[in-house]
Amino acid sequence: MLRASKVIGFCALLLLAAPGLAAAAGANPATLALHQLFHRAWQREMREHPLEASSDGYHQYDGLWPDVSFAALARENQEDLQTLHQLAAIDRSKLDREDRISYDLFKYRYQMRVQGYALKTYLMPMNELWGIQTLRTLTHTLRFQTLADYRHYVERLRTLAPYMHETIALLKRGVQQGMTEPRRVMLRVPHQIAANIVSKPTASPFYAPFRKMPSIIPAAEQARLRSEARAAIAQVVTPAYRKLQQYFDHEYLPHCRTSIAAQALPDGRAYYAYMVRKYTTTDLTPREIHRIGLKRVAQIHAQMQRVFDQIGFKGTYQQFVRYLRTNPRFYYKTPAHLLEAYRAAAMRVNPLLVKYFPVWILPRVPYGVRPIPASLAPDTYPAYSVPPAGDGSVAGYVAVNLYKPQSRPKFNIQVLVCHEGRPGHQLQIPIAMELKGLPEFRRFDYYSSYGEGWALYTESLCNQMGLYDNPYSKFGYLDWQMWRAVRLVVDTGIHSEGWTRAQAVRYFENNTALSTQNINTEVDRYIAWPGQALSYMIGQMDIFNLRRQAKRALGPRFNIKLFHAAILEHGALPLTILNHVIHHWIRDRQEGKPMRRSLAMR
Repeated sequence: MLRASKVIGFCALLLLAAPGLAAAAGANPATLALHQLFHRAWQREMREHPLEASSDGYHQYDGLWPDVSFAALARENQEDLQTLHQLAAIDRSKLDREDRISYDLFKYRYQMRVQGYALKTYLMPMNELWGIQTLRTLTHTLRFQTLADYRHYVERLRTLAPYMHETIALLKRGVQQGMTEPRRVMLRVPHQIAANIVSKPTASPFYAPFRKMPSIIPAAEQARLRSEARAAIAQVVTPAYRKLQQYFDHEYLPHCRTSIAAQALPDGRAYYAYMVRKYTTTDLTPREIHRIGLKRVAQIHAQMQRVFDQIGFKGTYQQFVRYLRTNPRFYYKTPAHLLEAYRAAAMRVNPLLVKYFPVWILPRVPYGVRPIPASLAPDTYPAYSVPPAGDGSVAGYVAVNLYKPQSRPKFNIQVLVCHEGRPGHQLQIPIAMELKGLPEFRRFDYYSSYGEGWALYTESLCNQMGLYDNPYSKFGYLDWQMWRAVRLVVDTGIHSEGWTRAQAVRYFENNTALSTQNINTEVDRYIAWPGQALSYMIGQMDIFNLRRQAKRALGPRFNIKLFHAAILEHGALPLTILNHVIHHWIRDRQEGKPMRRSLAMR
């Protein structure tokens, strides 16, 4: 998602200043060649994806939008192939253990990029969950501290039109080649586009950073920047979104496919298989995952029965769920009270972290809790996590959904905060960003089965911490475990087993306590984002399996703090590589070797 710039030569001068390169400079030729390749590839990725570069703390590309023209995408694919060719020329056997992990990760990363391009995934650049129509949330992740920050942002506002034109061109090619999103989920998009079209520039979400500016910027300069921003919004941003609205409503939406299964796309079976591999980082087939899901649903039902017995409820599971959905005692009446409860739940976790994690690995950057924008809330998750800036200049936050508080049960609040906040995403991702001894791509990479698997694992960790301190809260935890198990059944059901949307909704209703609002949003999410929902339970099951193996092998020498550090101190990993890493860690502990803390030192 980035455009080229004139800093290429400057970056070449800084080559040996990159993390890992200074240490590799005196190493063997294979190690040095590997880290030089990592650095060149990372600089290219930052140029190609300037929005990610800005949020990761690489500000030399601030002011740019990604170039998503067909020529740029084809060029990037050729460069990806060349990168793999260069990697193959490096002798992996000459590398140390950590660099072998980096080698394997890098190869996996670029092979997946090449496969995605071949399947034309780029022809579906927007849906109900992401795309150019959701850029109004960009101001939440960009840095607005200096005069340069504001000037770069104004430059982005002034130059939005080419990015919009290229995005529409991708949508048009998608229509021509049958690569379209399902109409069912794309019906949620028009109001998202409309939220960016305003009569007064000062009412635009893009104007938000100018309402309150840092005092270090002189008043005259503030006035000039505000004037330039208003002009850019009126003359560029709003017309660009009107153009998107016109195309989307009158041309794209009528041509969206009526089918909901990914397998209905051209080469759809291969497309869904790719998405399953991408998000689970395993070789499990959709049919195998479907069966795993059915088995896990049955297991969690048995655990829930013990909670029913504790509560003393004598009815059926469906009757208990109906009781929870309809009893006002389980819901807050106002968004403000709901937000206050989320923030209180986050505060409960912090003092307990030192019991389960070494102090030296805990992240230094803080995080907060804030509402999801009202224009996005009806179509999105109960909550999601937004990482901090890679340089620590912008704190991370958990975005919580306050839409229809009567559909957000109290007994789900703590488990949700554990997943999206700490010890979930707002622990794992900042730790990875702060691992300065790793190559850049490893500090900022993300594998869904690892990241979502970790966050789901920490929901169970919060159970160990005693945070679900009443039967209803315990049920909420189990219900969210059930939710992720149901995903295995529903996602594969929709995309490979021929399920209708009604079947998917009914399966959710019969097996979870989610509200009707959440169920409909969730099912549409799986339709729009094939495979991603599989990553949670598959990842958690793998981490628990590794923990059992470690406890069995180490016996009384097993230390939960050091196990968690071993999971986290290498950054995000595909599950196959995570298994190799933990098996090495177990052998090292058996042999009495010291813990490798060097990677975690800031």
